[in-house]
Amino acid sequence: MTPCLFHYDIADVAPYINWVYFFHAWGFEPRYAAVSRVHGCYACRAAWRATFPAADRAKASEAARLFDDAQHLLDQLAREALHTHALLLLAPCNADGDDIILYADDAGCHTHMAAAKPLFRLAFLRQQQPLPGEPCLCLADFVRPAPTPDRIGIFAAAADAAIEERHPDDQYRHLLYQTLADRLAEATAECLHLHVRKELWGYAPDEHLTMADLHAERFQGIRPAVGYPSLPDQSLIFDIDRLLHLADIGISLTTSGAMRPHAAVSGFMLAHPQARHFAVGRITDEQLADYARRRNTTPEALRPFLARCLM
Repeated sequence: MTPCLFHYDIADVAPYINWVYFFHAWGFEPRYAAVSRVHGCYACRAAWRATFPAADRAKASEAARLFDDAQHLLDQLAREALHTHALLLLAPCNADGDDIILYADDAGCHTHMAAAKPLFRLAFLRQQQPLPGEPCLCLADFVRPAPTPDRIGIFAAAADAAIEERHPDDQYRHLLYQTLADRLAEATAECLHLHVRKELWGYAPDEHLTMADLHAERFQGIRPAVGYPSLPDQSLIFDIDRLLHLADIGISLTTSGAMRPHAAVSGFMLAHPQARHFAVGRITDEQLADYARRRNTTPEALRPFLARCLM
């Protein structure tokens, strides 16, 4: 299987930016992100500021200036023909307990598990402390077991590294470029996932959602990224790298599994209509040992990546 490579113009990706997270990075509450939906003329901005209590209007004006600066830089990046990039592998697969087995082609999904020749095995963690009345979830639960065929999306997205490296001597502009690069990488993943649902995988061809719906994840399926509560093991990024070859979009990995440039995101796409996000939470030494066995490594090798999850 060969991953698909995508390149996006900044102007095409910018509409998918979730400004709530941009403003959060600057210490603003989510309500200030509404400026992104307000016309930039004086009258509209004044009416928007008037919706805030008098004590908060100065901060609303500050948020508006920050948004205007961000828009100016986005326009500049678009004029300079900088890009964002993505890799995608839509792999035939089946669930096998808490693992997902990837096949080289669809034929593997129709083969008895004992006779199939898997291309790769992805191991995941299962909740040990669910909410009252809830099942103990694992991401593999949202993939069909053999012999029913299924698929999983494996993706990575990044902004041009040059974006977040700009103006190192100007603290404000440097941070502005960094936070914009982060949002552009996430927006690229959003744009790619939409294309996957409607066309490439095509399991939701009639989807018609607003940008607010997309940001609220009202689409079918989920897109958990490495480091999310359902994917707490950062070392999974090394498996993703083996499958996608992240260097093809300029991503390198540190020994701790951090991606460089920072403006990058990677993870999985699951289509099951009941798929939802959850937190693995704390795991026992017994589960760690089982997980290490399924990852073909040792508990000691995984402990640094799962320190937050260990009891």
